[in-house]
Amino acid sequence: MFVTVLFPLPKNYSQRFELHNEVHARASIVLQLPIRSTHLALLLTTEEKQQERQHLDDLCTRFGVTKPNRDADHFTAIFDSFQLRWEQHAEFSSYTFYIQGVLDNPFSKPALEQVPVDWLKDLPGKLMVAAHASCLSSETDKPNLETIATYFENNPIVGAEVSGGAAHTFTDFRIHVDGFSRFLIVNHSLKKQQAGRLLQRLFEIEVYRVMALLAFPIARLLQPELNAADKRLLAITSSMSQMSGDDNQLLNALTDLAAEVENHISTHHFRFGAANAYYHLVEQRIEDLREVRVQGIQTIGEFMKRRLEPAINTCQTTSTRFNLLSKRINNAGQLLRTRVEMSIEQQNQVLLTSMDLRAKMQLRMQETVEGVSIVAITTYVVGLIGYVVQALKKIGLDLDADIVAGISVPVVLLLVALGVRRVHKHIQNQSY
Repeated sequence: MFVTVLFPLPKNYSQRFELHNEVHARASIVLQLPIRSTHLALLLTTEEKQQERQHLDDLCTRFGVTKPNRDADHFTAIFDSFQLRWEQHAEFSSYTFYIQGVLDNPFSKPALEQVPVDWLKDLPGKLMVAAHASCLSSETDKPNLETIATYFENNPIVGAEVSGGAAHTFTDFRIHVDGFSRFLIVNHSLKKQQAGRLLQRLFEIEVYRVMALLAFPIARLLQPELNAADKRLLAITSSMSQMSGDDNQLLNALTDLAAEVENHISTHHFRFGAANAYYHLVEQRIEDLREVRVQGIQTIGEFMKRRLEPAINTCQTTSTRFNLLSKRINNAGQLLRTRVEMSIEQQNQVLLTSMDLRAKMQLRMQETVEGVSIVAITTYVVGLIGYVVQALKKIGLDLDADIVAGISVPVVLLLVALGVRRVHKHIQNQSY
């Protein structure tokens, strides 16, 4: 993006303008009232998201409309008799179709009738939400609930005064025989852009409500496994407290249980986290409606609190229980490992004591052997001295060999003992 340089400013950050304009990226559509609308939300894989872009390009080519950019995640255009708003989200994409005018029965000819059937049939993805909406004008501020109920097959309706009294909204949150849910807006003084925001909020409430509930079947499915894992942990900790089990066997069982629990947490962590995020979006969109009660019927906020909140609480409880179970397993594992380490240390202490006793015994035996060795060496040396004295006697020296040998015994014994002690000191100095 190029801007006029009036002041000498530093170089722009590479994404400065993209970040600045992000708040305008998904602006509400401006609608000419009265209007009919159809909203579709489809769950998509990564491959289907690529197919979706080509499918949208095909529709633009058919009607001679400029195609969206390859990196665009939202797109709005007019296609002859209908207007389309497309948005791509992390897990799903939404298509909203608008046409002008409302008939006596606001749901008799929905906006989707103007969309090419062959193109509609080949939309990539799995349909999650399909809803019709009509916005009709009313001269009275108090809508006739009995008449409105006929538009919903006389099902119990939910609704409220919204947007500061500028309109009333009604729905029954049911899928009708045509496969679509229905929303009715009774307009009193809605402005064009205000009507677009209101209609978008109603559709988003329906989509985020369903997306949040994707975690509910998983939570119910995991309940038996969670209870079974809890019982297995109880059995392991009971054996630990009674000191009656094999520590290695208990540690292996605890490791297997920890692996199973962590696998469940890793597998379903995203789904449970997404459920919380979608539910918060539902609450935010309901708050944005600024509902005021219509006597005799529930508001959308009340309906969601009573019908949706228990399911979300179940998901949150399941996720929390798995996390707490993981912590309990970790604590039990630490205790068991500590006990195993203490047992090993006790065994090592016994082994060291035994080795110390053996070393002392070997030392005593060595000292005994050294004493015998000193006597033996002394005897040998004294014998040599006797031989020397006898040899000297033969060459003329008058020496008594027995006397000389007897006198040399203590001297030789002392010298040998000092020599052995010196050898011990030398060995000790080398060992350090």
